Amino acid sequence: MRFRQLEIIHAVYTHGSISAAARALGVSQPSVSKMLRHAEDQLGLPLFQLARGRLVPTDEAHVLMREAGDVFERLESLQHTARNLGQAGGGHIRLGTVPSLALDVVPRALARFRREWPRVTFEVHINQHDDLSRSLIERETDLAIAFTPPPHPRLQNELLTKGELVVLAPTGHFGPVAGRLPITALADCDVIGVSATGPIGDIFIEAAKACGIAYRESIAVQTFFIAARLAQLERGITVVDEFTARAFAAPGFSWFPVEPALRFTLSHVTLENRHPSRAMRQFLRTLDATIEEGRI
Repeated sequence: MRFRQLEIIHAVYTHGSISAAARALGVSQPSVSKMLRHAEDQLGLPLFQLARGRLVPTDEAHVLMREAGDVFERLESLQHTARNLGQAGGGHIRLGTVPSLALDVVPRALARFRREWPRVTFEVHINQHDDLSRSLIERETDLAIAFTPPPHPRLQNELLTKGELVVLAPTGHFGPVAGRLPITALADCDVIGVSATGPIGDIFIEAAKACGIAYRESIAVQTFFIAARLAQLERGITVVDEFTARAFAAPGFSWFPVEPALRFTLSHVTLENRHPSRAMRQFLRTLDATIEEGRI
């Protein structure tokens, strides 16, 4: 079976009629009908039956389309990548970042950078950690900022800075704290937990196990900024990255680095063999300076 025949079958299967499939493919109805009949003749079995004016897939069509699903998903990804190729450019930066940095650090860095480079335009994508690699490979973004990115054969990453997970809690909850808060202070506490945060999501869990402490996960949420906001509203305790903690600074709440330190790395990621443009390099310097100034 030729790919064009498979494409016709997929269009009819998806849209439910010859006319709708023809419109989607930009061809005439007779050509779709002819190609579909030819495919069914080659297979020696019907793929659709007419019921109440609509083409209903047979069991054989369902089987065929299940097998073809991956093919069309990859084709859609390829087409998406091809469309994005023409949008890349040194004067326009398509930036991908995790939600924690999008709250405060990245906006401040963008505003600062644009004062010196007003002709450089940006398109900012907020991605969960697992989507950052895909967005680079499909060329939706040119540059990604990620927490502890895992190695990938098509990507290259360089260390930007290091960060820590910190405890965010009502001021005075742990009494006077000089320097770092011992992780053992969280024993038997109700803690708002965070999932779906990529490689740094398990750092606190593993550290608690290593220190032999148990805590109660009262609520589990998907992102650090939801955990931080919920902690404020409930006057509860959570463990978030330091950038989220700074963004949620408010009277009556404090955040504490932990002993032992819960460290992670912050890196910038690009496609392999695609070096950052001059504008990207300057933005990364601005971002690094913005992060460091926030720590003073």
